[in-house]
Amino acid sequence: MKGWLSTGARLLPGQWPADAAGRKNMALLAQLRWIAIAGQVATILFVHWAMGIRLPVAAMLLVASIAAAVNIATFATLRRRTDVARAELFLALVFDVLLLTTQLYLSGGATNPFIALYLLQVALGAVLLDRWSIWGIVLLSLLCAAMLSLVYRPLDLTDALEGRLFDLHILGTWICLAMIAVLLVLFMSRMTRNLQAREAYLAQLRQQAAEEEHIVRMGLLASGAAHELGTPLSQLAVVLGDWRHMPEIIAHPSLLEEVGEMQTAVQRCKQILTGILISSGEARGEAPKVTPIRDFLLEIAQSWRSTNPGIPLRCDFGPHDYPRIIADPVIRQAITNLLDNAREAGATYIDLLVGRDSTSLNIAVRDNGKGFSEQMLADFGKPYRSSKGKQGSGLGLFLVVNVVRKLGGNVSASNGADGGALVLLRLPLSTVGLEESR
Repeated sequence: MKGWLSTGARLLPGQWPADAAGRKNMALLAQLRWIAIAGQVATILFVHWAMGIRLPVAAMLLVASIAAAVNIATFATLRRRTDVARAELFLALVFDVLLLTTQLYLSGGATNPFIALYLLQVALGAVLLDRWSIWGIVLLSLLCAAMLSLVYRPLDLTDALEGRLFDLHILGTWICLAMIAVLLVLFMSRMTRNLQAREAYLAQLRQQAAEEEHIVRMGLLASGAAHELGTPLSQLAVVLGDWRHMPEIIAHPSLLEEVGEMQTAVQRCKQILTGILISSGEARGEAPKVTPIRDFLLEIAQSWRSTNPGIPLRCDFGPHDYPRIIADPVIRQAITNLLDNAREAGATYIDLLVGRDSTSLNIAVRDNGKGFSEQMLADFGKPYRSSKGKQGSGLGLFLVVNVVRKLGGNVSASNGADGGALVLLRLPLSTVGLEESR
């Protein structure tokens, strides 16, 4: 059971990768350009050598070579980029329009049936660009098409093909429309999926921002409540202290024992309020405590056992060398929340499993309770999602997920094969760990 915490497995499948939609769409444009280059070269060679229509082969192949060189440079650049701006996509489409214009100029201009390929560039621009850039592509395409109706190099047809020019034009138009239809279906659908994935990612970011704002409001309320409750608890502690020395109480051992229990409960409440204030950034009069990971987690476990003596809690540390950790109270609270959730889920024993890999500290809480429902797993980490059926419940896991996320880590949940639940925290050592050399 020790090795699985060091595997470095991905805990959040389906996350949006580092490559954004702009980069993916630029890569698709480059792929489309490769298809265009291959089609141009094949068409040039077939028309010139097989059909006998004399074309300026050297000039047209030079244009295709320039497009290939630009494509190679594009792919080389994309390897070092994580995003591509819309202005760069606009320039790429402008280059493709000018490339098509040059090839059409050398092969009959507006009389060439492949002039309809301008529509493909316009359609790509309508999907990828903003409003003004789209109209820029439309205007450039119209100007180029109009110029090709006036200025172009006429086709040098043989006598046998002069009488069949109309038939050749109809055949070329059909081939052009077929190419446009196939390319639109293949590439537009992929670009649309890229844009939809990006919108989903942005929606997730907006949801996270809303959740963090919710946590801020909760933190302010908790901090204010802690300040307000501090005074009555102090008064209650003083009153209980006075009672403990009253002859009437001392004469009854059962009453004295109850007063002692109440004093313990009040002291526990004051410790909880102190923890809330420290976690909210207040009452930090001393430097953060630095301690070995093992000692930090054993202290959390011992503190939890003292308040939950009826539930066995076993700590299992993997065979690793652990660095020291900055004992942030929010980490303590997150682990305590997981232990409390396991107890409330009906667990009769709980395991605290600890391991690490090269980049993260892995802490798992496993129990033999009733586990998570499918709906709970689907909504894991969302506020007010709970199987307890009580109003206001479900904030514990919500706070855990957001605390770990703010530290740069992540949380995953699953059900064990033999029942019970397992929640795994992955905390980056770069955030919580303190190397010995420092």
